[in-house]
Amino acid sequence: MLKLDLPVRTKRPRSKGLSNLVDNGYGLLELQDKLRLCSEYVDIVKFGWASSLITKNLQDKVALFNEFGVKACPGGMMFELCWWKKEIDSYLDWLEFHGIDLVEISNGSLEIPEKEKRRMIEFFVKKGFTVLSEVGSKDVNKNSSPEDWSEHVQADLKSGAWKVILEGRADASAGVYRADGSLIDNIVEHVLSETEADKLIFEAPHKAHMVWFIKRIGCNVNIGNVPLEEVLNLETLRLGLRGDTVSHFHERRDI
Repeated sequence: MLKLDLPVRTKRPRSKGLSNLVDNGYGLLELQDKLRLCSEYVDIVKFGWASSLITKNLQDKVALFNEFGVKACPGGMMFELCWWKKEIDSYLDWLEFHGIDLVEISNGSLEIPEKEKRRMIEFFVKKGFTVLSEVGSKDVNKNSSPEDWSEHVQADLKSGAWKVILEGRADASAGVYRADGSLIDNIVEHVLSETEADKLIFEAPHKAHMVWFIKRIGCNVNIGNVPLEEVLNLETLRLGLRGDTVSHFHERRDI
């Protein structure tokens, strides 16, 4: 019997080792095929940006995710836009209508004060929602100090956020990344010095970033903004089944 002693992965429903897929406009059949193949490796699907507002088959998608035990979540832009337009009550009705109970609260695109963001986290938690908050700006020129990042993460968690996402954008061009896609590791390290990794979701859309976080934190690190085509790849990286992480997780046996 083949025995390779793979790293121990958490099982769904899990609170760590999350893989958060971003839906950039995938077709229903495309998603169905991928979920049939590897739904056990997907925990959350976030509808990118505010795309859920113009997704004609949104209810079908949410039903599909429910069928495969995957949580659906609108992107933080949906919350930011609704707050900006003073439509939070309507947003609650919209979420209820679509059967969505996981929301993202952010202020990375619009000028929403930190105190108000935290009030909104508390508000949605009291309404029965599980909240993912996000820290960091989508503007590469507005990066805060590592101390500010850590302070915002801690405040969001104290306000009731289930996990805090560290902003990275879908193309790794802002937040914890520089415009050229390189990781600002001193921000990550400072946040990790004050917050358990299990409470964080690291946006890592590219393989090199996934590898860095897996080697730094372990196979059960929470990874966000995962493209559909990278779901299986991410799982192989977590288990040391690809060259990038094989020697990190597997020692050669003596004959």
